[in-house]
Amino acid sequence: MKKITLFFLIVFSQILFSQTKITETEKLAATCKVWGFLKYYHPKVANGDFNWDQQLLDVLPKIEKAETKEAFSLVLENWIDNLGEIKKTAPIAVSKDVEYFDKNFDLSWINKNKLFSKNLSKKLKFIEENRFQGEQFYVYGMEHVGNIGLKNESVANPDFTDKNSKLRMVFMLWNLVEYFFPYKYQTDENWDITLEKMIPLTIQSKNKNEFFLVIRKLASRINDSHTDVYVYRNIEEPSQAKFFPADGRIIDGKVVVTEILADSLAQADDIKVGDVITKVDNKTIKEIIAENRDFISASNESKFLDKLVKDILVSKSDTVKVEFLKNGKYVIKTMIWHDYHDSHRNEFKKGAKKKKQKFKVLENNIGYVDMGILKEKDVPNMIEALKGTKAIVFDVRNYPKGTIREISNFINAHEEKFAIYTIPDLNYPGRFKWTSGTSSGSENKDNYKGKVIVLVDENTQSHAEWTAMAFRASGNATIIGSQTSGADGNISVFGFSGFRTVFSGIGVYYPDKKETQRIGIVPDIEIKPTIKGIQEGRDEVLERALLFIEKGNVKEEEKMNAKIDLKNSQNLRN
Repeated sequence: MKKITLFFLIVFSQILFSQTKITETEKLAATCKVWGFLKYYHPKVANGDFNWDQQLLDVLPKIEKAETKEAFSLVLENWIDNLGEIKKTAPIAVSKDVEYFDKNFDLSWINKNKLFSKNLSKKLKFIEENRFQGEQFYVYGMEHVGNIGLKNESVANPDFTDKNSKLRMVFMLWNLVEYFFPYKYQTDENWDITLEKMIPLTIQSKNKNEFFLVIRKLASRINDSHTDVYVYRNIEEPSQAKFFPADGRIIDGKVVVTEILADSLAQADDIKVGDVITKVDNKTIKEIIAENRDFISASNESKFLDKLVKDILVSKSDTVKVEFLKNGKYVIKTMIWHDYHDSHRNEFKKGAKKKKQKFKVLENNIGYVDMGILKEKDVPNMIEALKGTKAIVFDVRNYPKGTIREISNFINAHEEKFAIYTIPDLNYPGRFKWTSGTSSGSENKDNYKGKVIVLVDENTQSHAEWTAMAFRASGNATIIGSQTSGADGNISVFGFSGFRTVFSGIGVYYPDKKETQRIGIVPDIEIKPTIKGIQEGRDEVLERALLFIEKGNVKEEEKMNAKIDLKNSQNLRN
């Protein structure tokens, strides 16, 4: 009786498997994963023996017709079989020197996907175990760096009227992140769920503009401040971008003008540093923030707002209605914005930015270095000028020019490792391996003995964050400011005919393997600019550094009562 019951259960389960309907999104998501897996794992596909994009376009109509799990699996099984026999090479030896970082790596879907038959899962597992071990046809590793680049990839725009052509592009980008983005494990949304959400949007997109919005949404889910989508315009198309004559910063849901970029234009509309913008074209800044959540990739909120303000202050229209909050009253101005960033850039920007000093000695014998303009050739002169100061403020609220090695030799007493890395293993795509790290400084009994202060904020990104890590390793540095961009590591660039996108290509960690991505460089003393401070022409971050130099790590209430000359920060802006 038990045997009969078991027989009917088996038959019933087989009938149920063959009759269970599956959705279009389920099929396409699973197909995307299999296509990407075969692209980098199958010996003949990864070797370039097939036109793999065309293979996808050929199989998708068959996938569309498959209405059951059984039929779907059979399509994929036949596809794999038609690629040719795979020689058994397992087990593939791994060097004893390789230490894997596996937070990113997960091929469990091969056995767990509910759409796959046991036979299909078995075939995919066999391919993993006997994966391609040569030079990848579609990607290559950057020499001495580790991040990847594209080669032999079809970069042409899709046919925006054909859903399968559009899906090909989305599948390509999704799999690049799946296998070669070192921080995939840190995304807010599971990367598989992102795929399931993007597929219907891709199919629904009706033209180029709608499709690129999907691409921007996909890129935003990477949560990487390095990532942007740059859509190219045709040479014949005139530039439509018109700009507000100043830069700004979002504070408390408002845009505060921080820098004039076009003097004459700003004067014409009475725009000054410290002006507060509350609305642009009848939308509040908070409404604009909410509308753009899905379109900007950022590692954290600070960088999201920093990126967004650049979009707020640009328009496709010549005429823009801007609401200001001045002296407690709301004032609306209908402004003419200009393309001064292009042919008239020099004319309008003349005199807007005053020449900055690379380094200087402030009052009270305090050195200051602008790391964004200091060059390697300037370092010896900087050291000579500042070696006798009681403290040096290194401003890294910018993008340094590769000077940290020479500076570390000056401030470090010993050689110190400050960063280690993960790079993609092209022989086992999706896995990352640890590499030896980077050290700075040298044995130097005559190293700088004064206080070392490092200023950071959301503009401190990538090489700037790496530079701050080197400063911190000196053991003699105090980092002051606010959360940095949280995007470190050499970028991988993917250029297509209609757009370009990038993401962080290698993982960067402290020597103890503590993360920096998304977190950024955490300040020892946190302070952010305020609307009041900007309106008063103060650099509150620098002020806090000067206070620390004179008084130590004082409490906030002590700061209010401390009698310290803060003219240095004001002089810096002049």
